[in-house]
Amino acid sequence: MTGAAGVETNDIDRFADGEIARLSGVDARIEPYDWAFARENAARIAAHWAEISAGKPAMFNGRILLQHRAAITGGVFEARYFETDYAAFMAWRDAGHPGPALRNGFAMGALRAADGAFLCGRMGGHTANAGMVYFAAGTPDRSDVRADGTVDLAGSVLRELAEETGLAETEVRVGEGWDAVFSPGRVAFMRPLTIDLPAEEARALMLSRMADLEEQELDDIVILRSAADCDRHRMALFMKPYLSHIFAQD
Repeated sequence: MTGAAGVETNDIDRFADGEIARLSGVDARIEPYDWAFARENAARIAAHWAEISAGKPAMFNGRILLQHRAAITGGVFEARYFETDYAAFMAWRDAGHPGPALRNGFAMGALRAADGAFLCGRMGGHTANAGMVYFAAGTPDRSDVRADGTVDLAGSVLRELAEETGLAETEVRVGEGWDAVFSPGRVAFMRPLTIDLPAEEARALMLSRMADLEEQELDDIVILRSAADCDRHRMALFMKPYLSHIFAQD
């Protein structure tokens, strides 16, 4: 894993698993794209969805945005997205990302407390990723698209934070820039956020807010004070490299 600054490339797939690129910005837009996997595998997708959603009525096959081409120019990640079904994405993901290179390109709020600890959510048992520990995030969807066709990933960070933890935009400070963390079929755009409370107080506040949410995705808030803490939890491939990278800079 490396923290690459000033990278210029049209070949996003050159990045190794867990590699990080420092970005000054993200330029994301939606455009038409004919995804052959979804078009040619309707029955397979439906069967897979029936299997993974069985017993999980909260799982919803909505429309999402996936990234089909990207480049990094002048420190800006230029991404182009198309719209598809969540069920098609899950079938493609679980089949090992067949066909032309695509990515689930999503923004995450890397929330840090005043004492330096990170605050992550643990996904509830009714979700597709039960027990996994993440920063607040969500695969972008049509609600993130502005009238001009740009995808508001910066706004998505704050919306997801509010939806998952109950924290308001006014209760956190947004840092500069982004860190893109690469893993097979995914790129996580990490946006630094800070809450001006010690970690234990911030966790208590978030849990109290979560209890009042109409739809609760998380069942706990996890405090991480060192890279070693990450080994105690189930995390996606992109989480540990990012946290290790940041803790090493402290």
